[in-house]
Amino acid sequence: MAKLKLDLHDIYNRGGAIDAELNRIIREAVERRIELVEIIPGKGSGQLKKRVLRFLNQPNIRALYHRIEKDDRNFGRIFVHFRHS
Repeated sequence: MAKLKLDLHDIYNRGGAIDAELNRIIREAVERRIELVEIIPGKGSGQLKKRVLRFLNQPNIRALYHRIEKDDRNFGRIFVHFRHS
């Protein structure tokens, strides 16, 4: 299974860069028909993870993927699953 990974540790405090990277990785997954994107906001205070989840729940972004999975064993990791027809 093809997978993309986005680690947000380096840009955690730059809002515009976070949104740009999230947009880029989602679009790349759609264009390349990738089945899984792993996003790593890190553990920290949880604010970055909340921001990522808010981004993913926007209606125009939500329409692009199948489901979100929060890692049970690692709080600082989110999986975005795609189903390409």
